[in-house]
Amino acid sequence: MSASTSSEPAYKDAARRVFGDEEQKIPFDDHGHYNDHDRVHPQEATPLPKMQLLTLCSVRLVDPIAFTQIFPYVNEMMERLHLTNDPSKIGFYSGLVESSFAISQLFTIYHWARISDRIGRKPVVLAGIFGIGLSTILLGLAHSLGVVLLARSIAGFFSGNIAVIHSVLGELTDSTNQAVAFPIYGLFWPLGAIIGPLLGGTFSNPAERFPNVFDYAFLKAYPYFLPCFVAGCVSLCGAALVYFCLEETLPSKRHRGDYVPMRQVGGEHRPADPEKPQEPASIRSLLAIPLVKALCLSGFALAFLNTGFDVTFVLFSYSAIERGGLNFEASQIGYALAISGVVSVLLQLFCMPYLLRRFDHARTYNTCMAIWPFCYALMPGLNLIARGGLDPETGAPTPAARAFIWMGIAGLLMLARTACLAYSVSMILVKESAPDPSSLGATNGLCQFFMCFARSFSPAFASSLFAFANGFDAVIMRYSWVLVMAIISFLGTTLSRRIAEGRRARR
Repeated sequence: MSASTSSEPAYKDAARRVFGDEEQKIPFDDHGHYNDHDRVHPQEATPLPKMQLLTLCSVRLVDPIAFTQIFPYVNEMMERLHLTNDPSKIGFYSGLVESSFAISQLFTIYHWARISDRIGRKPVVLAGIFGIGLSTILLGLAHSLGVVLLARSIAGFFSGNIAVIHSVLGELTDSTNQAVAFPIYGLFWPLGAIIGPLLGGTFSNPAERFPNVFDYAFLKAYPYFLPCFVAGCVSLCGAALVYFCLEETLPSKRHRGDYVPMRQVGGEHRPADPEKPQEPASIRSLLAIPLVKALCLSGFALAFLNTGFDVTFVLFSYSAIERGGLNFEASQIGYALAISGVVSVLLQLFCMPYLLRRFDHARTYNTCMAIWPFCYALMPGLNLIARGGLDPETGAPTPAARAFIWMGIAGLLMLARTACLAYSVSMILVKESAPDPSSLGATNGLCQFFMCFARSFSPAFASSLFAFANGFDAVIMRYSWVLVMAIISFLGTTLSRRIAEGRRARR
């Protein structure tokens, strides 16, 4: 008797190879007949609590708006503080201000999640949103570097509640409706990252730019108060929404009669029992779970590769063609990033729900991670197109070459944004990996900590690597950054494969 017949029927083994790993439903009965009942009559979807989801999505806007609204004017702000007479050093102080937010968030994200597992999600989300609003307004009143750093650090401190917001989404949904809820929720970070710079660029220096409307001595003395005030008001409006509209979702703190979906925790469907609160798992016990450990390491790789790509793409686009880049102007780089944002929105709206419903989550995540090596490897091809299409008279690419370059950029950014869909899938996998409902916040916090840690040094690594490679005279050596990042991408793909192994170990 063969091994396949001694353990399980061969047709099931073949079906497993077609339909995915062991988590996928095998459409055969025990007699080898095709059973399509579950596909013809799928499980009825749990209705989404629309007001709760709307509130959560509105809250999701707060963090990226507060984080990015300073970007358009931060260099000018540092210059007006008269910190140095050397213009080349302004970038150092700007980087210090920008990194203070991320570093503060890094050291608080897990602790906020643990606190929410004890006292509830709503008070932590409310405190975080309110704190971000006040600290953003404080930033607009800053007249010294110390106050600027303090305001940004406080904002980062309170924005550590992002893992708690992810946990609320996980507790509001189940496996029947998460394919709709998670992509909608995923839209609001890129949307906030677009709104933030628009606020900062539009409302900074209002007394100079719009003297007919904002010709006030206060706005002349504090030229960056208005964008900070508008961004702060967005946060305070979010806090009001949370207070009046968001219901508690932590099982042990939920009032009777509140919305109670069927939870999917650890790959099983079970309702949360508010009468039996459990102690949240510790960091050591969470990392002892193979699936959680795999998600943390893979999340680190995902954030590192995504952030590194964004930084490298801007540097690559700005660099001269003869130095391995595209010689784009700032406006052209802005157009490319706008294309990236549009692609991201379209993928989240139209592709993500289908992928989540149709394919196994771990396999989808692995596929997204496997795209990153190609994202890095394709960039030199754009430079080769630019080199081959240079006009001998003007020294610039011909119209035909420019058309091919922009077509290549569109394809490259579509690949990169497709790879970023792994973030939405990761939230679902984290929800499924939590050992119990009382540890969902801690599990989210731990995975988000690894992602934030990667984001804290990936820009410096990627930009330094690009600058180092760009210093070589040999063309091949100028592309050495591609080889290094592609190797790191392959390592990230290897880490993501451990997720499927961890899921099998949980069974």
